[in-house]
Amino acid sequence: MREASVAPSPFAGKGTKTFADRILTPVEGRILRGILFLLLALGACVAAQGAAAQDARPRVLAVHLENDINPVTQEYVDNAIDRAEREKMAAVVLVLDTPGGLSSSMRGIVKRFLAATVPVVVYVAPPGSSADSAGAVITMASDLAGMAPQTNIGSSTPISLGGQDISKDLRRKVINDAAAYVGELAREHGRNVVAARRMVTQASNYGAREAKRIGLVEAVAPTVPALLREIDGTKTVPKGYVLDTADAQIVKVEMSFFERVRDFLVDPNLIALMLSIGLIGIVVELWHPGLIFPGTVGAISLIIGLYGLQVLPVSAAGLLLMALAAAFFVAEAFVPTHGALAVAGGVLFVLGALILFDPAGPGYQVSPSVAIAIAATLTLLLGIALTRVVRAARRPVAVGVQDLVGHEGVVRRAGLVQVNGELWRAHTADGAPLVSGDHVLVEGVEDDLRLVVGSVVSPTREEQT
Repeated sequence: MREASVAPSPFAGKGTKTFADRILTPVEGRILRGILFLLLALGACVAAQGAAAQDARPRVLAVHLENDINPVTQEYVDNAIDRAEREKMAAVVLVLDTPGGLSSSMRGIVKRFLAATVPVVVYVAPPGSSADSAGAVITMASDLAGMAPQTNIGSSTPISLGGQDISKDLRRKVINDAAAYVGELAREHGRNVVAARRMVTQASNYGAREAKRIGLVEAVAPTVPALLREIDGTKTVPKGYVLDTADAQIVKVEMSFFERVRDFLVDPNLIALMLSIGLIGIVVELWHPGLIFPGTVGAISLIIGLYGLQVLPVSAAGLLLMALAAAFFVAEAFVPTHGALAVAGGVLFVLGALILFDPAGPGYQVSPSVAIAIAATLTLLLGIALTRVVRAARRPVAVGVQDLVGHEGVVRRAGLVQVNGELWRAHTADGAPLVSGDHVLVEGVEDDLRLVVGSVVSPTREEQT
C-alpha cells in the first residue's frame, strides 16, 4: 500500500517568519512598516496639536458668592481676584446673590475691583437672586455687569440700626454721600447715572431686562457660559479691556469650609452668646478651682467671641459696658451684695450688647430678645448660686470632732461605738460597762479623741420592760 505524498508548503523554510513575511516580499514588508510608522507619527502630532489648542483656550474664574458682604467675604473675593491676576486669566466673573452687608467691606471690594488688572464681571445669578444694597454698588463698580432672567438689583437706601429710615438731618448727609458714590461709579463705567442714584435716593429696584434696557447692566443671560458668549469681544469702560471669553474654560470657585466657619462665627448673636458662655465658665472656675471643664469651655468660648469682635467693627462704649457687666458678675461671687451687682451686670450686658456693633450697620446687630435672654440667664444662675452660698453660711459649722456631740451611736464591742458610720473609742461618764448593741448618746469628746457617752434605752430593754 502506497503512502500519499504530501507536497511541500510554499511557505516552508528555516526559522520563524512574520505574517507579513509570509504574504509579502521583503521589500513590500519594509514599505508597509514605514507606512505604519508614518501613520503613528501623524496621529501623535494631531493629538499634540489638539492638547495645545485646548491649553490655548482662555480661562475664566467664576467666583460664587451667595452671602452677605462682610470682612470674610471681602477677603474671599480679594483672594479670587489675586488668583486670576496671578494665573493670567481672561476675566473674573463674580456670580452674586446678596442682601447687602457692611459698608466698609463693600468699599473694600469696590476698591479691589477698580485696582484689578484683569476684567471683573459681576453676574447676578441664578434666577431668583438679587443684588441689593451693597450688592448693587459692587455691581456698578464692575467692568461689565450682567444679570440672569428673573433677578433684580437696587434698594440701596441706607437705614438706621433699628431698620427704619434715618432722621432728616442725618438722612440727608448719609444718602447724599451714598448717592454720589454709586453715581460716580456708574458714570465712570458708562452706565445710567440717574437710575443708579435712584437706587439710593428712592430705594428703586430694577428687574434684569429693565436694568439692561435703561443701561444699568450690559447683558442678560441665563447661564455663565451664555454670558461669556454674549460679552465676547466687548470693550470695557473705562479700562478698555477687550473680552476674550467665547468658548473659555470656566474654573469654578466657592467658599472653603474654613471660610464658611469664619463667616458663621461673625454672627453678632453668636458672638454675644460665646462671650456669655465664656464669662459663666470663668466665674464657675473661680468659685470652684480645679474643676477644669468649666474653665476650659469658658476659655474656648471667650476666644471665639473675641475673634468675632476682631473681625467686625465694634463700638468702644458697647465694649466697655459689657466689660463692666462681666466685672459685676465676677464681683458678685465674692462681695455679698445680695444680688445687686448681678442685676446691675445684667442691665449693663443688655445695653452693651445692643450698641456693641453699631458701626457695623443694621445687618449686624444683636437681637434685643437674645441680649435679654442671655442677661436674664446670667443673672438667674448667679442668683441661684448666691442663694446656696447664703444657706451654707447660715448652717452651723460641720467640721471637727465637736460636731459629734449630741449624735446617737451604737455599741459594737467593748470600748468601741459606731457614730455616723465611724468607730470611735468611748466610755461612759460613770464608768458603767458598754454592752454591745446598746444605743448611746455622745455627751463629749476628750482630748485623746475618746467619746464620753451616756446610756440610751436599747430596743431590747424597752421590750423587756
